Amino acid sequence: MRYLGGFITASYNPLKVPNPPTIGTVTPGNAQVSVAFTAPSNVGGSAITSFTVLVTDSSSGATFSNTGSASPIVVTGLTNGNTYTAKVLAVNSYGPSAFSAPSGSVVPAAPVLRLYTWGNNNQGQLGQNDRVVRSSPTQVGALTNWSQPLNGSGFEWATTTAGTLFAWGYNGSGQLAQNDTIRRSSPVQVGALTNWSDNADGGDMCAAIKTDGTLWTWGFDYAGSLGQGTRGINKSSPVQVGALTDWSKIAAGGTCFSIKTGGALWSWGDNTSGQQGQNDRIPRSSPVQVGTLTDWSQVSLRGSTCVAVKTNGTLWSWGANYIGQLGQNNLIYRSSPVQVGALTTWSQAVSCVSFCVALSTNGTIFAWGDNSNGQLGQNDRITRSSPVQIGALTDWSKISANNLKMCASIKTDKTLWTWGYNQYGSLGQNNRVYRSSPVQVGALTSWSKIVVTPNGCLAITD
Repeated sequence: MRYLGGFITASYNPLKVPNPPTIGTVTPGNAQVSVAFTAPSNVGGSAITSFTVLVTDSSSGATFSNTGSASPIVVTGLTNGNTYTAKVLAVNSYGPSAFSAPSGSVVPAAPVLRLYTWGNNNQGQLGQNDRVVRSSPTQVGALTNWSQPLNGSGFEWATTTAGTLFAWGYNGSGQLAQNDTIRRSSPVQVGALTNWSDNADGGDMCAAIKTDGTLWTWGFDYAGSLGQGTRGINKSSPVQVGALTDWSKIAAGGTCFSIKTGGALWSWGDNTSGQQGQNDRIPRSSPVQVGTLTDWSQVSLRGSTCVAVKTNGTLWSWGANYIGQLGQNNLIYRSSPVQVGALTTWSQAVSCVSFCVALSTNGTIFAWGDNSNGQLGQNDRITRSSPVQIGALTDWSKISANNLKMCASIKTDKTLWTWGYNQYGSLGQNNRVYRSSPVQVGALTSWSKIVVTPNGCLAITD
């Protein structure tokens, strides 16, 4: 005899099975529900070994299930907009209990993902169909399926959950990928493809990875940064870089880096300060591997300074170091990666031309380098050449920063905080007052992603 989640065996004893669990809160999500419950006080003749949740479509009767060892249990594969109920049973060595009473009705739904911008708008880069500077977050259009805001210089771009890509703002080098050089002040779709991933980055050019692992570039071809084996040949629509299909992550600008699925790091483009990490200063117009290691996890570059995190949690830097931005406690330029300190708890690092910011796995933030606008968050403007912690908080979850010396971070409670440069209202504080320590942006607790550009900020709420 079969029951949901397994077979009833010869040891089945209805007098020794557990009592039913008590259904709790059922929380709908995106094509899923999370089902909470309380285990029965009477576990029967032996300890409970598992729980099985059964979710039923109220219209079609279709059922979905999942098994786990404790509350809550998530059941996936549901249809957004449909109505469902849930119930749960417990299992011990003697068999399954009866089901709990069913829950109330719930309706899964896709998240509402809104995009907000603020800051400088001289090129229409805020996407508001005008060129009015804004010093507090303003929603871009009416779309609610934005996935990832992306960095540009005088232009902005973003992906959606549908895999589409939109761009707007300055377009002098074709970086909007519209096959022209016409500026736009509201988002325009890049082609008709729906297979763009969230792994993209840019400066005066753009680089993006598709879901099939191919790498594409367009825009300004400074020093061979498009990776096409050429220099100075701008592209106003995406062109593939080589034929490989194992690209995973990208950091792009005058110099570009990409990490492959196997953890190898590759670079190309400008190399005036050794920022390609090739132990020389020779520019390259097509990708070349950085060393032979395959343990790179994340990389960031702005200007001529690069920082990267390895899979073992160590932090590395190389390139320009005129103000201590490599975090080595000196001003020596490096043309190959050198480790920053001895910590093995780094999770994300951001290069910002003259300073860097990094996040640790314990929720702390560190910064170093130039501090002329208070961007190191130390409540002063003193430059540092090695990492210093910003405050004592341990609830930071995401960081971003830009080469105009401002920073932003999202906390675990989904509040947004900014500090540093504020000439165009980039801090989102509805003023132009520079800040040398973090200040909260508004009162929302739904920020999920943030990108600081040279002109302002793009952020998504959910």
